[in-house]
Amino acid sequence: MKESFFMAEKKKQVTWGGRFKEGPAALMQDFSESVSFDKRLAPFDILGSQAHAAMLKKVGILTEKEYLAIRDGLDAILQEVFEGEFEWKKELEDVHMNIEQVLTKRVPAAAKLHTARSRNDQVATDIRLFLKFACEELYEIIRSLMRALMQLAEKNQSTYIPGYTHLQRAQPVSVAHHLLAYVEMFSRDYVRFEELYDHANYSPLGSGAIAGTTLPIDREYSAKVLHFTDRSGKAQVTQNSMDAVSDRDLLIEFTNHCALTGIHLSRLAEDMILWNSAEFKFIRLPDAFTTGSSLMPQKKNPDSFELIRGKSARLIGNAATLMTMVKGLPLTYNRDLQEDKPPVFDSFDQTVACLKVAAGALEGASFDTDACARAVADPLLLATDLADYLVKQKVPFREAHHLVGRLVGLSEEKKLPLNRLSDADVLAVDKRFGKQWRKVFNLDQAMKNRENIGMPGPRIVKERIDYWKKKLVRKG
Repeated sequence: MKESFFMAEKKKQVTWGGRFKEGPAALMQDFSESVSFDKRLAPFDILGSQAHAAMLKKVGILTEKEYLAIRDGLDAILQEVFEGEFEWKKELEDVHMNIEQVLTKRVPAAAKLHTARSRNDQVATDIRLFLKFACEELYEIIRSLMRALMQLAEKNQSTYIPGYTHLQRAQPVSVAHHLLAYVEMFSRDYVRFEELYDHANYSPLGSGAIAGTTLPIDREYSAKVLHFTDRSGKAQVTQNSMDAVSDRDLLIEFTNHCALTGIHLSRLAEDMILWNSAEFKFIRLPDAFTTGSSLMPQKKNPDSFELIRGKSARLIGNAATLMTMVKGLPLTYNRDLQEDKPPVFDSFDQTVACLKVAAGALEGASFDTDACARAVADPLLLATDLADYLVKQKVPFREAHHLVGRLVGLSEEKKLPLNRLSDADVLAVDKRFGKQWRKVFNLDQAMKNRENIGMPGPRIVKERIDYWKKKLVRKG
């Protein structure tokens, strides 16, 4: 009779199998392995192991010869990982055991490597190293998108369009001012990842499984080797072993930051999709970041931005996954936490891809200035300016608002643009409009009247572009 699929196979025991009489069932082995995704942590795991080995040598647990053999053995494995030649085995469960088993076969002294260390503080260290790497990658990619937005803004300082509230035409703004709004958003994302880097910059190595170790380790030494240091070079280490191995705040923080970046990308995408439509025609997207239809030959679809808009939901879902996973866990480590990595890796990958695609699409985009001019010629966009004109005539704003509203109603009734009403009709509503009311509808002057901090006046916009040009100069 064949062995049941659910029965344990008679295989060599895994590294933790001392108190077990049988190995795990094949189903359980497949269900519990994580090496299929956590092998991505291999470079960080190897760095952590080399730092731990250096510390063990310092405190006298490893000899110089043993340390050098372990260090060089780990370097060889890292090279194999980079070249795709390292053989990953799911029966060894995870990235840590795969590397340790191969290393120990090649370097007998590596049997000492796991001294004063648990997979719990090992993975916590790997995660923090990964997050520091991920934040540094995201810095530069966010800056690239900000540069693309700023450069497109610089080209369109004199291109005016309607600004919208409730997706209804509201007041005129420059394309530059609109695009710079996104530069501000992404600058906040940049700062959030900078802050997360600082939060991650504390070493949990040496926390052990839950309560540290009785061996004379030097946590600050290994922290310095791994560059968990402040700006003065002082080692930074976690202060509670239980928190260090069970804390997943950093991963939640990371996926939340990715989700918020995704939301900003999605809002940008929505504007680009609308502006690219035949109803708006404000922007032309490059062929390289659009697609056609399998049926309709005339179509040019903004798929790059539609996919960005869709992927933002995925980023939000990853953040929700982690928060839901952790919310009911008691201290300290629980196997549930193995599932923390796929959402984090996915958030990193998708955020990087979305940022790069958005930057690429914007670098090849251009605005249809004629279409923009037609849209912004709508005199209703300056209705609020007309109310402000009355305020300058000492009319209380609420009354001025009401009077201009009556003019708007009259223009609709007569089917005339607001600025084409006769003086007689306007003065019949209220004599305080006077003879100069039409001067309000000079668009260039209206924009120049908005020269205050944060407003879309040409001088203010240029100052902000100059600010971002200096801020976003490529390093190196």
